[in-house]
Amino acid sequence: MKYFEVKKARIEIIPMIDIMFFLLVFFIMVTLHMIPDAGIASRLPTSATAQAMPKPQITLAVDKAGVIHFDQRALTPAQLTAMLKSRPQPGALQVTLAGDKDTSLQQLMAVMDACRQAGVTKIGLATRQGGGSGS
Repeated sequence: MKYFEVKKARIEIIPMIDIMFFLLVFFIMVTLHMIPDAGIASRLPTSATAQAMPKPQITLAVDKAGVIHFDQRALTPAQLTAMLKSRPQPGALQVTLAGDKDTSLQQLMAVMDACRQAGVTKIGLATRQGGGSGS
């Protein structure tokens, strides 16, 4: 007689849980790529020959007073060198300098020298794509 007994319908929730976890991970990963890097507001210079660079591991902002900003902190060149030396493999780091439009070349060179003293050789300058007129 067991052959004719009606079985109760069951809802299997394990596949639904798997799908929900997959969607959760997907949305977390997408959201992480949408969050912009934190920094200070600056007016980047323009360049007609600007090229796309790989995403830098460290972005330093230099304002027109020559103050170096990293992760919402102001650093001196000596502090910058010490911070970069404390990182694992400073020679493999990619550093991008985002200098304000009014930042002098001497101030940018001081930051580059501080990076080179730490062993960093991959240094790029951030610009906006635009015309090549110097104004």
